[in-house]
Order: sequence, then structure tokens, then C-alpha cells
Amino acid sequence: MGLSTPGQAEITSLDSGNIDDFCHYKFDLLFFYRCRFSQMLHPIFEEASNIVREEFPDTKQVVFARVDCDQHSDIAQRYRITKYPTLKLFRNGMMMKREYRGQRSVTAIADFIRTQQVDPIKEALTPEELTNVDRSKRTIIGYFEKKDSDNYRTYEKVANILRDDCTFLAGFGPVSQHERFSGDNIIYRPTGETAPDMVYLGSLTNFDLAYAWVQDKCVPLVREITFENGEELTEEGLPFLILFHVKEDTESLEKFQHEVARQLISEKGTINFLHADCDKFRHPLLHIQKTPADCPVIAIDSFRHMYVFPEFKDISVPGKLRQFVLDLHSGKLHREFHHGPDPTESTTGQEIVGEVASKPPDSSFQKLAPSEKRYTILTRAKDEL
Repeated sequence: MGLSTPGQAEITSLDSGNIDDFCHYKFDLLFFYRCRFSQMLHPIFEEASNIVREEFPDTKQVVFARVDCDQHSDIAQRYRITKYPTLKLFRNGMMMKREYRGQRSVTAIADFIRTQQVDPIKEALTPEELTNVDRSKRTIIGYFEKKDSDNYRTYEKVANILRDDCTFLAGFGPVSQHERFSGDNIIYRPTGETAPDMVYLGSLTNFDLAYAWVQDKCVPLVREITFENGEELTEEGLPFLILFHVKEDTESLEKFQHEVARQLISEKGTINFLHADCDKFRHPLLHIQKTPADCPVIAIDSFRHMYVFPEFKDISVPGKLRQFVLDLHSGKLHREFHHGPDPTESTTGQEIVGEVASKPPDSSFQKLAPSEKRYTILTRAKDEL
């Protein structure tokens, strides 16, 4: 295929007047730019758009657009764009947490779009395929009378947005008849051989309800942090409550998951609950004077400093893990590191084991944030929009 000229690119320039109309197609790729460095991506983005348009001529199936954030700082603030250039994905009007982080080349961007066009829903051709699923994966199964229906179109939208978080299956007609005694429905089949299925009881034509239910099932409260998703997680901007555990130690992970759900569900949205492989994340452990031999270890990384929960076994003490998180929010963990226990409060279990440090260890996971060699990073001091 010959290279198209940049002038042929069908790229929409967005502003506050048209962005809401634009961001409702099946798949949108937005290019946020502002500086001379990020504008170097323009010809690559345009050429990738040309190639994709030839393969996917439906102008509502895949859309490329760009935003000049020097001219439209309101849009940059709306989507929390703090580095340039950024390529954000939108599906059916919803911005995905996972932005494009691949190579900044025509081939890589075009290949990425191709992978995103693959149907995330696998159609089952026999009832057994819907029954005998891989229980090591979180699975959503849809049972429909027919594919050409509003119910299935809602399911398609949900699956496209959450394709990276769950496996999606669907059966139609006779294949799904055994589960359609009260009409079309979807179920969640969690991991674990004995884990019970959960049935969605809301309206299948209500996208917001269906999406919220499936997201709750597919995105676990406690997520694993890896070197691959570390940058993505740091960009959410929330402190980390992390369990460091040996990979084979599933018992400690289950205890941590249970106590987070029991004590900290109300703190969801103020802190990220994560678990990490002790062997892979030796450096953060050394930062807090721990080794894999000390695992399981719980710590908070505030992106400024790291704080250690005194004893893992104490997570089962009612309210103890919750108080540890609340003490981060109130600043108590930081104060006590500098000045010792607050004189007017009980300090049972809240200080770090050992002598009071003059300065808590610096954040280790902040190093997984976007590299300034790859992006222009905004700083409040000198480069705020």
C-alpha cells in the first residue's frame, strides 16, 4: 500500500463546541497536543489515519481527532491531560483509562487500531461452551434470543469498553435457551471452581446500569500492579495501599482482599488497593528496609513518601487497616514520622516499627510515572495551562 499524503487525512479538530458530538462513535482516537515537540507527531498521526480510513471506510466506526490544548485548555482540564503528546481512546462516548502507549509510528498506531476492531465477544456455538468456561478468568456471559436486538447492542457496548478486564461470551437462540427462562440475561462467572455465579437483574437496554454492574464485577477492588501497568495506575493520581506478597502466597492476598472489602470499601476512589509480587518489586521493599523474606508486607505509597503498616497479622483487628488509611489522609502518618506519636492521641500500632525516622522513605512508585523523555510533563510551578 502506498503512502498517502498528509493532506488526505480526515482528522477532526475539536473544540468545546463539537467535542460532545464527536465522542460518541464506536471508537475514537484523540491526539492532545500543545508544544512543538508534540506537534512532531502530527504527520505520523495523519498517515495512520489515512491507512485506517482505507481499511475501515465507515466514518463512524473509527474516528481520528485532535485537540490543540494551547487553544482549548478547558478540554485539557476536563480530561486531566497533564503530558504531551497524549493519545486517548474513547469508546461509545466514554474515555478509556488505558491510553495508547505504544510506539509513535504509523505502523504501530495502525496495528493498534486493527486490534481494537476485533470483536471482544466470543460467540458460543454449543451450550457446553457457555457452561465449561475457564474459571481462572473473570467471565461475563450473555444469553440472548437473537443477535439483532437492543439487548445485545447494549452488551456489545459494555464488552467493548471492558474488553481488557473480562472475557466476554454470548450465546443465541437454542444455544442459550437453557438460561433464558425469563428472557435475555447476563451472568458473571468469577474465578475459582466453587465461586457462585451472579445474575444481572437490571434492564438490558439501560447501558448505564449494565455497564456499572459489569465494571464492578470485572475490575477487582484489589488490582495487581506490574511494571506494564504501573504508569497507568500512577496516572490515576491516587495513593497506593499495597500488599507485597510472594506470588504463591494466595492466602495472604485473600486476607488482604477480604479486609479491604470489609474495612475500606467506603475509601474506594480516594486510594488504590493493589498487590505486588515481592520478587519483582524488590526495590520498593528495600526502600522501606524490607526484603522478600519479610513478606507479606503492607505499605502506603503517597507518591511523596512510603509508610509501612506495622504487622500484617493485625489487618484482621477491626478498624486497624482503615485507620492506617485515614491517618494518611489526615497527615498523621507524615507527622509521626517527623515528630513521633501525636501527644493527644493513642498511638497503638500507628507508628512505624523501630525508631522514629527523621524523614519517611521517598516514594518508589512515583518512578513509574510517565517519563519526561517521552512526554512534555506539566508542572504547576512553571507550565500550568
